[in-house]
Amino acid sequence: MFSKVILFLFFFLSFSLSFSQVKVKMKTNKWRPTERDSMQRAQLLFEEENYSMAIPIFEQILKNHPDELYLKYMNGLCGLYRSDKHGLALKYLVEVFEKNKKTAEIEFDLAKACHLNYKFDESIAFLEDYKKRVTKLEPKRLKEIQLIIDYCNNGKKLILNPLPANITNIGSPINTEASEYVPVISSDESVMIYTYRGSKSIGGLQNAYNQADPYGIYYEDVFISYKDSTDQFEAPKSIGPIINGISNDAAVALSAEGHKLFIFKDDGTNGGDLYLSILTGKEWSVPERLHGDVNSSAWEGSCSLTSDGKTLYFTSERKGGYGGKDIYTSRIQEDGSWGTAINMGDKINTPYDDDAPFIHPDGRILVYSSKGRNSMGGYDIFRAVYNPNDSTWTDAENMGYPINSPDDDIYYVLTADGKTGYYSSGKVDGRGLQDIYKISPGLIGLTPFLALLKGTITLDGVPVEGKIHIDYEGRTGHYADVISNSSSGKYLVNLPGGDNYKITFRYEGQQDQVKTLDLIAITGYTEKVIDINFSTVKNDTLKDVATISNPINTIKPDSSNINKIHEPDLTKNKKTGDEETEGLIFKVQIAAFRMPANYNYNKIKHLGQVEQLDLEGIVRFTIGGEFKTLNSANEHCKKVRYAGQSDAFVTAIYNGKRVYLEQLEKDGIIPVLPK
Repeated sequence: MFSKVILFLFFFLSFSLSFSQVKVKMKTNKWRPTERDSMQRAQLLFEEENYSMAIPIFEQILKNHPDELYLKYMNGLCGLYRSDKHGLALKYLVEVFEKNKKTAEIEFDLAKACHLNYKFDESIAFLEDYKKRVTKLEPKRLKEIQLIIDYCNNGKKLILNPLPANITNIGSPINTEASEYVPVISSDESVMIYTYRGSKSIGGLQNAYNQADPYGIYYEDVFISYKDSTDQFEAPKSIGPIINGISNDAAVALSAEGHKLFIFKDDGTNGGDLYLSILTGKEWSVPERLHGDVNSSAWEGSCSLTSDGKTLYFTSERKGGYGGKDIYTSRIQEDGSWGTAINMGDKINTPYDDDAPFIHPDGRILVYSSKGRNSMGGYDIFRAVYNPNDSTWTDAENMGYPINSPDDDIYYVLTADGKTGYYSSGKVDGRGLQDIYKISPGLIGLTPFLALLKGTITLDGVPVEGKIHIDYEGRTGHYADVISNSSSGKYLVNLPGGDNYKITFRYEGQQDQVKTLDLIAITGYTEKVIDINFSTVKNDTLKDVATISNPINTIKPDSSNINKIHEPDLTKNKKTGDEETEGLIFKVQIAAFRMPANYNYNKIKHLGQVEQLDLEGIVRFTIGGEFKTLNSANEHCKKVRYAGQSDAFVTAIYNGKRVYLEQLEKDGIIPVLPK
């Protein structure tokens, strides 16, 4: 390409630049020194392939010198890499061609511009002329020519059958004059996290060494926005310094329930890796590099997590693939690391780049982007459907026009109901370099089969971090463990159709509440709301707050030791947790069942003997024996949780009866518990 061979020399009053064999001289004796400096900077940015930064400089100089053919050529070349400038790129390149048909590579550049502007036949004609004029073309260039021809032919077919998809810029307050891209959402669309690059980026304008530089660039930051009561996204804000630093920090995926954020980071020692940050309350944890076989010495930059949290779909440039970027899967291991990476095969991957996988919460619809197959140009968005009967994927299908265009279409995500899709693009009607767009419907011709289950878990009406343990009902297997947000008490989980589920709600010191959900015959998408309130006040029964299909019998809580009248002054409680009280012992509970089950505790058996304790008809599994003090029990509980039993908790037995820790706290027997 011309950009690779251009030579520029600045003289005192003029410089010349080469269009291959054709010399074009620009008289700069009337240029201001600042213009010559700007020209030099723009040229350097162009050589570095930083076209987005170079084009505004070239544009400004062209305004002052509108007859300079070379400036029109440079604006045209840069415009090929900015989707909001494709029209101007074609305009300028046509002007150059009309003035000088011997300009190097001009037919090839015009072919690319025509393709990007949906002028497919004109693009193919320019390529044929180019091959006739330049008789000795390298194999790489011949391959590029054929790819553009294929894109044009694919485009002609796709636009003949446009899909009824409505694409709209989501506008303010998300989109600004800066760049907003790679949107990720929770499956209920209540939160959007995206990558931002602009004046609000931490560090401001910087050079490649993260030093302040007025001629530098803005680095990527992660921003977040929540929907308000009117179903509109609120003003976004930086996700915070725990995730955002002065280098590039980019969001690439969000788990369906919105608690796990995957981030791409490149520390300069490898091609770039995937990291994970977890939301607790209102705070995100320090991102940790994924352990296991996901990250390698090559680039890994996109991913998506299944709703059960067990499988990660991700993109890698590691050796052994089909070519360029390929999509792989990996399963979570018992120790929390990711298992062997498995290439998804040629039904998904191609010899070209395949990237940005998104696995729908129903677990059977995969959406991703590819430069291969019948793409109409660059990345197109494709979809494939999983068949559980034979564990195979259908052949990938182009999502069609107008969702796809001759330019890159990538980073497509969907809501759980499939009614809405989001992606980023730099369109002419945009507010900045990149904007986030909404597509409705997000899926055409495919119906998700799942139930979105959500609600709030409270204790005496106060939001708490409860645990939701989900098993398959009617067949062996565990689906997932989910927690509610400790600040809001809200939880969300997606349950794919075709199964019945047993859902156990837990909170430390409280009797489990169990629901069942029948999704065997589900024919589409549905939502279920179950609010759970645990209570320290004696009730005859645990009362359901919402009704779902096939609720099981409720269980009476053990509340015999709860004093409903006496409310002591807890400020006088000076206990430390190391006290021993006659008749009081503590145990670490790891499970409870009305009828003993084949409970598998192999991962924690090294932490002590597992015992079964029958109290009021409930069989409780405990580990490690008896503890005389609260602190010693808490220390053992921490070890059990660290070993993988995340829902373990300390329970107390006083004179042979189970008693809540909250009551012991009120009676001044143990210290005041943290809230």
